[in-house]
Amino acid sequence: MLGEVTSSTPASPRPSSVSVIVPVHNGAAFLAPCLTALQASDLPPHEIIVVDDASTDGSGALARGHGVTVVTQDHRAGAAIARNAGAHVASGDVFLFVDADCVVRPDTVTRLVRNLETNPDVVAVFGSYDDAPADPHFLSQYRNLLHHFVHQQGSSEATTFWTGCGGVRRATFERLGGFDPRHADVEDIEFGYRLRAHGYRILLDHDLLVKHLKVWRFWGMLRTDVLGRAVPWSRLLLQRKQMVDDLNISQHHRISAVLAGLTVVLLLGAPFEPRLLFILALVLAAIVALNHDLYGFFVRKRGLVFAVAVLPLHVLYYLYSSVTFVICWIEHRFAEGRSSDLSASRPSKR
Repeated sequence: MLGEVTSSTPASPRPSSVSVIVPVHNGAAFLAPCLTALQASDLPPHEIIVVDDASTDGSGALARGHGVTVVTQDHRAGAAIARNAGAHVASGDVFLFVDADCVVRPDTVTRLVRNLETNPDVVAVFGSYDDAPADPHFLSQYRNLLHHFVHQQGSSEATTFWTGCGGVRRATFERLGGFDPRHADVEDIEFGYRLRAHGYRILLDHDLLVKHLKVWRFWGMLRTDVLGRAVPWSRLLLQRKQMVDDLNISQHHRISAVLAGLTVVLLLGAPFEPRLLFILALVLAAIVALNHDLYGFFVRKRGLVFAVAVLPLHVLYYLYSSVTFVICWIEHRFAEGRSSDLSASRPSKR
């Protein structure tokens, strides 16, 4: 059950121990460097807990070989439940959630503790991927650099949370009931929204960086972005009936999404009216202008050719994200309409 907090936020005690919780499902290919880096931390964690979410590739055995605590799920339940299971057996004052395909830096745990010590009213801290993705291929470079840039542009006073590398005070986590498995794939975002709704402070530390080991493939990217991100995140926003202006749903991103939709209309019309290609060029230029900081970042990090090659993928990202949101909005309004009709059809009680 999700907890309720109604009182004002008290000053939190000084953290004295950190429990690292790493959920994994068939992650043997990258779990070893993740655990090795955690064990080499400047400030050793109080404990490292790997939650094996019914892996079939020996991830659990690999974790045991590193001498860490392993919690085994008898069936795949998803990351939210896996993280909650790890928190249930953890004994530290702070829970640090790290994805199994992320490699922390030596000072990651130290930075987390320092942030909480120097900001007693902050209950959660998270960071981002670094700007040197492990996989050299174009798609992995694009995706990880995009994530890095978005988080680096985010406000330090965050409105959300991230479990790729994010820590939260144990008392607060338990008070709010942990992650809500009803919001699978965006459980960390929902948890952050819930923290803020109850008056807690969340800090985005732009120097709290981890290296992402994931290798991105095109169809896997589409599946993750649409089914694992856009659909559940859109439904969450619609349920909350409140849009935030942070990270990748800020105002200029919304305008870019509208322009991305316009590119499709122009492309469809161009065979019949070639002059539309000129307007298309202007629209693409507008998207680049709206996102000039991002494209400038791509140029600095990987050069002009890389930045130009990114544009079609970036437009596609805006397109399928916005289409998904519209479909979810229609679904939401239809569900609201049915609910209203059912309520109206019930006989009133006298």
